[in-house]
Amino acid sequence: MVVGSMAFCSPARAAGFADAVVSYSPGTGFATEFGSGLGFTNVAAVLGEPSKIIPGQFGGPVDPFNPPYLRDQVLSIGAGGSLTVRFDTPILNFPGNPFGLDFIVFGNAGFVITNGNFSGGGITDGSLFGANSESARVLVSADNVTYFQLSPSLTPTVDSYFPTDGSGDISKPVNPALRASDFAGRDLTGIRSLYAGSAGGTGFDISWAQDGNGRNANLSSVSYVRFDLLGGAAEIDAIAVVPEPATWSFLAFGAALCLIANPSLRRWGTSAAAGKAGGRKR
Repeated sequence: MVVGSMAFCSPARAAGFADAVVSYSPGTGFATEFGSGLGFTNVAAVLGEPSKIIPGQFGGPVDPFNPPYLRDQVLSIGAGGSLTVRFDTPILNFPGNPFGLDFIVFGNAGFVITNGNFSGGGITDGSLFGANSESARVLVSADNVTYFQLSPSLTPTVDSYFPTDGSGDISKPVNPALRASDFAGRDLTGIRSLYAGSAGGTGFDISWAQDGNGRNANLSSVSYVRFDLLGGAAEIDAIAVVPEPATWSFLAFGAALCLIANPSLRRWGTSAAAGKAGGRKR
């Protein structure tokens, strides 16, 4: 009984991530590593959850000022290039998800520090470094045969807003209504307040999928996501699924059961509350 309670109460991510790379073409102008000249072409980099830590001498926690930039952390797609990933558990099209978004793409863009403080006190003007400035087609499919493009008028730029915060919730999208100007003059704490607990990334809605005549494709779920770069270069770290509200409810219910089964957690939470008083792309 104790073992079951501990397993149920242990922290776990509700998000799902890309399980396999179906195809990859790097295109032209993809990112290369400074010094070695090696390409950011490691397809395994886009599988699993987004990076939280940058290892090595110049590493540290991933945050909106310090995005992941190592070759085993991000995969680069240049102009004319393409990436297709598969999800073993389909991504559901659920309008009740936060902001109606169904999956989140994490890149390696970061907020520009404008006050020269790179030791933890940075302030941004809301602009980005390392972001993709060109457009990309984002397409989805249930069977890897028939693909539907997400409406270009609704689809945000891949590898742009919002820079990753490794301490945030990977499965929670940032409010897509936020703009660069909203972040102007903010430090890391201010950025996180706008993120509202999210880990950042760019959110996409399956409801944006269209058929060849521009009509809504009415997809209930997809298992494949494809990115076609039309120009520039984009780096992708991970693709996360936004859980359905039912998942959130289940986790909240589980947390409540944990508190019932473990009264000490309630005491710890109360005492803890009472006690609370830039990166580079190569």
